[in-house]
Amino acid sequence: MTIETFDDARTAVGDGMPVADAARELVAALTPAERLWCLDGDAPTWAGLGFLADDGYHKAPFAAAEVERVGIGGIHFSDGPRGAVVGNATAFPVSMARGATWDPELEERVGDAIGRELRAVGANLTGAVCINLLRHPAWGRAQETYGEDPHHVGELGAALTRGLQRHVLACVKHFACNSMENARFTVDIEVDDVALHEVYLPHFRRVVDEGVASVMSAYNSVNGEWAGQHHGLLTEVLRDEWGFEGFVISDWIFGMRDAATSVTAGLDIEMPYRMIRASHLPAALESGEASWADVDRSVACIVGTLLRFDAVLSSPDPAAAVLGSTAHRDLAREVAGRSVVLLRNEALDGAPVLPLADGVRLAVVGRLADAVNLGDGGSSDVWDLDCETVLDGLRAATSDVVHDDGTDPDRAAAVAAGADVAVVVVGYTCADEGEYIGSTDPALASLFPPADEPDVAQQFGAWLTTIPPVTKPDRLSERQMGFSTGGDRSSLRLPDADVELIGRVAAANPRTIVVIQAGSAVIATEWIDAVPAVVQAWYGGSRAGSGLADVLFGTVNPSARLPFSVPVDEADLPPFDRDATSFRYDRWHGWWHLGRTGTAAAFPFGFGLSYTSFEVSKVRVDVTADGIVARGEVTNNGDRAGAHVVQVSAVLPDPEAPPRLAGFARVEVAAGDRRSFEIAVPLDRFATRDTAARGWRSPTGIHRIVVGTFAGQAILPIFRRRGLLANAFAFGDIFQAMPEPG
Repeated sequence: MTIETFDDARTAVGDGMPVADAARELVAALTPAERLWCLDGDAPTWAGLGFLADDGYHKAPFAAAEVERVGIGGIHFSDGPRGAVVGNATAFPVSMARGATWDPELEERVGDAIGRELRAVGANLTGAVCINLLRHPAWGRAQETYGEDPHHVGELGAALTRGLQRHVLACVKHFACNSMENARFTVDIEVDDVALHEVYLPHFRRVVDEGVASVMSAYNSVNGEWAGQHHGLLTEVLRDEWGFEGFVISDWIFGMRDAATSVTAGLDIEMPYRMIRASHLPAALESGEASWADVDRSVACIVGTLLRFDAVLSSPDPAAAVLGSTAHRDLAREVAGRSVVLLRNEALDGAPVLPLADGVRLAVVGRLADAVNLGDGGSSDVWDLDCETVLDGLRAATSDVVHDDGTDPDRAAAVAAGADVAVVVVGYTCADEGEYIGSTDPALASLFPPADEPDVAQQFGAWLTTIPPVTKPDRLSERQMGFSTGGDRSSLRLPDADVELIGRVAAANPRTIVVIQAGSAVIATEWIDAVPAVVQAWYGGSRAGSGLADVLFGTVNPSARLPFSVPVDEADLPPFDRDATSFRYDRWHGWWHLGRTGTAAAFPFGFGLSYTSFEVSKVRVDVTADGIVARGEVTNNGDRAGAHVVQVSAVLPDPEAPPRLAGFARVEVAAGDRRSFEIAVPLDRFATRDTAARGWRSPTGIHRIVVGTFAGQAILPIFRRRGLLANAFAFGDIFQAMPEPG
């Protein structure tokens, strides 16, 4: 059959034609103007920028590649790391909080809920899967990813992708090496091939292997080329090596700098408007700097992806009532409770301070206690109209609660002294950390068209009149228009006023609990010994208060574990320069860096306490045809049901190679019971990068397999691997037990 419309292509695929062939035939039926139209956003630059500055990011999805003549519906993008950004959706705890659950199944449920809400507001593509590594906790957008380890981050990102793609196309971002915020428009990241592939790309490959529909490039440059026009990343790695079949979009505005280079490199859509490509690509095609073959390839990637996901995208849209539904509010509360990390819980009068007893008289203190504090005010902000504060949640949990905002430490101490227990809420807001929109090079504006195309502007203006109303939350009335400017943190410590408040309240009431709201690590060295209990509560979403109260009162047994390392001092970490124009990324950060330097963490990667106690026993590692399987038992020795996280990591034979987290499992165990676990680890997770071959070496030599519950803690066993995998015919001989090192 002849393919001239999207319906024709859909029918052909249904009849057995390969998607790629159907997509190419449909592209061949498009006019040159239609093909170029698909390579950037559908809206005009200058009118679009005005819309964006007027909170447009929260009012409607951003369209691209829509060709009405042939029925190509195109993409309609909305962000969503912690909920649908368009409309009045449910705000879930930030991604870092969800990373602390170590629970891919829970994250898949979050993805399903966010995907439903995105479809209800008209979106079919979301940039919710943010998985850049937390190389340093000062990174302003730390809250939008899951942690510092590529395996852990990759598994959570893959789970979110699975949930989202029941309803929408998922886009994973920002590709690659995007772990600095203030300098993101200017910094060049220098990284060698081994560090790039073994540390900064494995989690992206994991999500690509999961079948993610789209990839968003980063603003920064990598080894001298902007990521949005980096042939090595976008074509040689992503497509040629990994086999990615979806489409690549740029980050928003200045996500690429050269029209021709971006097309030949493999960037498919410049987002979100008709900007650099609309101005410069036609001339580049005429001069031969870019080719129509490059254009057709990109359009075919877009059309092919829409065809592959046609069954999902053609399903009925959920009703608007799904936004903020009871089921999603309940899920937000569940996630908030399961993300709270219990860092400290010392005994007073013979018993730990937590959990709190029913009927306790609480003093809740601090400037953040009665504030809705969702985190970043930029592209991940959610305009949820029904959000709890910590104070709201605690007042709902117990009747005897007094509150002081902490602005007067003497008054706060007096209030705390009159209570059984004091809860001090401290930390940061979007003014301290988050997406950074600062000044950019004024010369970049010259890349844009001098004026909008009249017909496109007219069409855009007509579309604006059709946008359904969205209510801006009252809490944002004092925030500047557009995005926040939190950026990278200037310090990993609490503000001086918070530290003083903790000290004064703790002196007045020995039963003081500190609640930290932040997107990543907070150094607590200077004040932690003054208080018996500390929890990391993150930016906990619309049900932050009730989720926290569930943990403090013991309705939920804390099961979260840190997805990063908390240092004793800033000097214990690798350097971080938020104003750098050039910066080198190596293989050592987080728990790897601390282990290499022999520096103890204040709280190690994977650490977290519980209201019960667990024992891991009967651990063994078996070799299979596909890899290894770690098995064992987790015993709950207490009187509360709970969950424990078990990690499997490997120490490679190369002393210059960091250890690797290779698998983990969250094990639910009833009180007084035991439960077995099984963690399968494919052998390719131990492979190392072969730069010369631009590929991977199978693992050889002595590998130590460590089963533990947090970085630096080994339970048992340690094994020896002998010989090349290809020559290992008797699997019982690959691993042999070694004595625990003394």
